[in-house]
Amino acid sequence: MAKLKKTARKTASGTKQASQDQAERLGKSITESAQQIWLAGMGAFNRAQAEGGKLFESLVRDGLSLEQTARKLAGNRANVVRDVVEGRVGQARERAVDTWDKLEKVFEDRVQRALVKLGVPGRDDLNALTHRVERLTEELRKANGGSAPKTAKAPRKPAAPKPAKAPRQARAPRAAKATKAPARKAAKAVAEAPAG
Repeated sequence: MAKLKKTARKTASGTKQASQDQAERLGKSITESAQQIWLAGMGAFNRAQAEGGKLFESLVRDGLSLEQTARKLAGNRANVVRDVVEGRVGQARERAVDTWDKLEKVFEDRVQRALVKLGVPGRDDLNALTHRVERLTEELRKANGGSAPKTAKAPRKPAAPKPAKAPRQARAPRAAKATKAPARKAAKAVAEAPAG
């Protein structure tokens, strides 16, 4: 058993030695890995510093390009919206004008009907009447021997006080008929003539 104890001690001390060796190798391996990671980080930092300015400028250019594209798109949308709004406003304006014209026409028709019901002559009636008066005037001129009609009457003078009335004298019947006859003939000729 003593031999066994010695062998056990040797194996235990050998196992300890092997474990320590293995721990040292593992420690060296971890230290080397950490140092490589540190060096890789330093290299990445150096490269980022060198190429960072270029990358930053490239990103700025891309951002400007996107901004310009967005502005063009927004400008085009604004133009489209403006055109649509102007079109709708134009349509509304046309509808309002049409509605106003219709309303005006309805109002004129109703006023005209009311005037006709009241017996007020319309424009056409007044024009026809004016033409008839002109024809009558012509007929009277012809009947009276071509004397020119008075276009404007002179203003009347205030009437002077009348003297006391004298009894009326009887007129001769032929004289009255003689002055009325040409006027009657002219009125009859105008009445027989077609209006218009």
